[in-house]
Amino acid sequence: MRNRREQRLQTSMILMGAMLLPASLAAQSAETKAAPCADVPHADHPSKLLSNGKLNVLVFLPDTRNGYYRSTRFDWSGVVGCASVDGHNYFGEWFADYDPLKNDSITGPVEEFRTSVGSPAHTGPKGTMFVQPDAIGYADAKPGELFLKPGVGVLRKVKDAPYQFGFPYPIVDTGKWTVKAKRRSILFRQVLHGPQGYAYVYEKILSLDKNGSVMTLEHHLKNTGTKTIDTSVYDHDFFMLDRKPTGPDMVVHFAFEPKAEDPLGEAGKIEGKDLKFTQPLGPRRGVSGYLTGYSNSPHDYDFTVEDTATGVAVRQTSDSPLARLYFWSTRTTICPEGYIHLNIPPGKTGKWTIRYQFIAPSH
Repeated sequence: MRNRREQRLQTSMILMGAMLLPASLAAQSAETKAAPCADVPHADHPSKLLSNGKLNVLVFLPDTRNGYYRSTRFDWSGVVGCASVDGHNYFGEWFADYDPLKNDSITGPVEEFRTSVGSPAHTGPKGTMFVQPDAIGYADAKPGELFLKPGVGVLRKVKDAPYQFGFPYPIVDTGKWTVKAKRRSILFRQVLHGPQGYAYVYEKILSLDKNGSVMTLEHHLKNTGTKTIDTSVYDHDFFMLDRKPTGPDMVVHFAFEPKAEDPLGEAGKIEGKDLKFTQPLGPRRGVSGYLTGYSNSPHDYDFTVEDTATGVAVRQTSDSPLARLYFWSTRTTICPEGYIHLNIPPGKTGKWTIRYQFIAPSH
């Protein structure tokens, strides 16, 4: 009799477990789905999730074999796949087709170093002349010789033609990357001995404040070579506010009254210190162009992209003045590109900081 009772009890427990298991799995699945930055495309690449309890940031890590981004345009460090505050997101894949070797298959406030060489292109504040974009050492290199892209490495020039940022130049040396991650910060370090007397130690610290919604990018570029490093760096940003298409609800606020050097496009207009979109952007309708009107003060490196319908916004500031400002937007992303000029003699270190404040509406 006892054996039959035990068998019935065991059978009942098994049936109850079978009934409870799917519910438990469903609860776990719902929790995972609701977790900040849990649903990020191509998240199988090396990455680190930072969190201060309010702000969550998923950062892809430099990796020559398996990295999310392995192309030749943008700095490999600080690639943010997701930044989330109170359920709102600020970055994402703005492009249709992902390829880690494609120059613009990248997300977040990514940075590119450009060295201006060649004929003048336009005039900046106080008559400063800007010239066509190039890369360090490219103009002096012959086809087959080497040049430099900080944050990427040593590249090979393939033909006697102007530098093209979207061309996949062969990578010869990525230098030595080291990464040190903590709960709220990551230190990236690249040591590189390049061609033509160029060499550097590049450090970037991506950190979250203790309990707010601010992410900071702190940079140090030490010139360990024999030639001066003269270059500019900008953050492309690729903002995507909750993946909402660019249209009349979106406004970009500046600390100064921007002036467009050329027409921005029929869907964009400037009113005072704001750049507004007059209509939704389509596949062939964008708003872009160089902006002037800023001073040499770091206070003018201050712009905010806002969805006025929801209050979701991101504010970007720096401790360095603007050397150049380009604005670029498509249906999927909005990008105020503020350039910072660096002139670093041998043995010296260039320093600059970019600060992002992610704003979410109060409930």
